[in-house]
Amino acid sequence: MQTVNISELQQIDKFRQLQLSLRERWHNIEGSHEGDVDILVIPSLSLDQRELSKVEGCEHYEERLLFSLIRLWNPRNRLIYVTSVPLHPSIIDYYLQLLPGIPFSHARNRLLLLSTYDSSLKPLTQKILERPRLLNRIRQALRLEKSFMICYNSTHLEAELSVNLNVPLYAAAPDLQIWGTKSGSRQIFAESGVPHPDGSLSVWSEQELAEAAVDLWERQPHLQRMVVKLNEGISGEGNAILDLRPIANLSPSNENKNGNRNEIITAIKECFSKMRFQAMQENWENFCSKIVEMGGIVEAFVEGEVKRSPSVQGRITPEGEVEILSTHDQILGGPDGQIYLGCKFPADEVYRVRLQEYGFQIGKKLAEKGALERFGVDFVTVLQDDGSWDIQTIEINLRKGGTTHPFMTLKLLTNGRFDRSTGLFYSKQGRPKYYIATDNLQKERYRGLLPNDLMDIVAFHRLHFDSGSETGTVFHLMGCLSQFGKLGLTSIGDSPQQAEDIYKKVISVLDAETKDSQKNISGFAEYDFPINWDGCSS
Repeated sequence: MQTVNISELQQIDKFRQLQLSLRERWHNIEGSHEGDVDILVIPSLSLDQRELSKVEGCEHYEERLLFSLIRLWNPRNRLIYVTSVPLHPSIIDYYLQLLPGIPFSHARNRLLLLSTYDSSLKPLTQKILERPRLLNRIRQALRLEKSFMICYNSTHLEAELSVNLNVPLYAAAPDLQIWGTKSGSRQIFAESGVPHPDGSLSVWSEQELAEAAVDLWERQPHLQRMVVKLNEGISGEGNAILDLRPIANLSPSNENKNGNRNEIITAIKECFSKMRFQAMQENWENFCSKIVEMGGIVEAFVEGEVKRSPSVQGRITPEGEVEILSTHDQILGGPDGQIYLGCKFPADEVYRVRLQEYGFQIGKKLAEKGALERFGVDFVTVLQDDGSWDIQTIEINLRKGGTTHPFMTLKLLTNGRFDRSTGLFYSKQGRPKYYIATDNLQKERYRGLLPNDLMDIVAFHRLHFDSGSETGTVFHLMGCLSQFGKLGLTSIGDSPQQAEDIYKKVISVLDAETKDSQKNISGFAEYDFPINWDGCSS
C-alpha cells in the first residue's frame, strides 16, 4: 500500500492557497497607476539541462526577463531580480534608462539585484534553494502581502521556492505542466477541436516509437516524412525528421501492400539512426535515451511549398479569464526549419484572426484545467492551390518563450493595447506598431565586444529606442556578446518597412564597427530569410 507524504500534501495545499491570493492582488499585478507591488523575478530555465546546453550562450538566457525592469515605470513598484552570476552594471543601466518620465536614481533605488555567484549547469531556482542566507535576504526584502513571483517556467523547484518564501507564483502550477509537453499539447488540441497533424501520444522506448510510426503510416499511407519530438524539447532542438522515402516500397498504401507489419517496424528502426536531428551533434543513441527518460511522440510532417510558422500568445488571469496578447510569424532555421531564430509582429493578416480564435479555444481548455498566466501556441500554415491557408496546431508552451520578451518590451514601453479585432497593437497615441525580433544575431566578428562597447556604438549611431517617437531598437542578451558574438534585439517601427529598415541598420552599423570580420556563423544574422510583410498592414 502506497504511503501518503503528509508534508508534501501540506506543501501542495499551501502552494495552491498562495496562488488563490493572486485574485486579491490582481488589480495591482495588472499594472494600474495605483499599483503598489513587489515583484520577485526568478529567470530560472528549469529545464532539462542537457537539452538547454545545446543553445549556445544559454548561461546568459536569464537576461531574457530583464524587460520586467520596465515595470518600475510605476513609482511605487519594487523589483527583485535574482541571477546565477552578477549582471554587468551597464546592462542594468541600459534598461533603467528606457523608463519614460522616471528619474534613473529613483528606479534604481527600487531595484534589488541578487546573485548566487554559481555558474554551474543546474537551474537557478535550485541554486537559490541551496542557499538559506540568500533565501532569508529575499524574504526580508519583500512586503509579503504585496508580493508575487514570476519565472521563465514553473516546476516543483519554483513551487518549493514559492512556499518557502510565502510568495504566490504567477504561473501555471507544476502539476499542470503536462499540458505543455508535446503529448499533452496533442490531447488539448483534440479536446479543443482545433486542427492538428495526425500522430501519437507519448511513447517511452524505441519499440513503442517504431510501432507508433507504423500505426501513423497505416493511417496516412502517403506520408513522406514524420517528426519525432522529445516531450520536453526546447526551441525545436528536441526534434528529428524521419524520412520514409528510402523505404517507400514498404508503404502500407492501397496501391502498394508490400511488406508485413514486422518488416516495416524493422525498417523504421533502421531509419532512426539516419534521422535528421535538429540539434547539432545529436545522435540516435543519445536521443533514444531521452525518449526513455522523458517520453516522446511521432507525428505527420506537414509538407508544403509555401509554409510558415506563426504563433499565438495568450494569458489566463487569476480570475480565469482568457486573453489573447499577440500573434507572430516565427522565423525558423536549422536543417529542416525546426529551430526558432526570431519573429515578426504581427502575423500575416490573412490568417492571424483565425490563429487568435484557435488560441482562444485552447486557452479556454487550459483554463478549465486550472492553468494560469502565459501560454503560447505554435502553428504551421501552408498555402493551398486556391490561395487559402491550411492551419495546423502543433505545440503548446506553458512558459515564457522567444516571443514573450519582445512583445512585453513593446507593451511596457508604450503602455499601448492589443486590438483583437484586427490583431494589431496600438500605442497610446493610436499608432499601430510593428517589430522584428531575434535572440540569434550572431557573427564571429562580434566576439570580444563588451556591453560597454555596444552602448558606445548604440549612442554614437543613435540606434536606441526613442520614447518620443516610440521607434528604435531595444537590445537584450548582451551578456552573450563578448564570448559568443551573439545578441538579441527588438526593432520597433510604425510600419513593417520601418521596422525592417531599423533592424537592417543595426546589422549594418555593427558590421561596420567590427569590419575586421571573420566568417559569419549564423544565417539569420546575414538576413537570408524572407521577411515577408505582405498582409501585415492595417
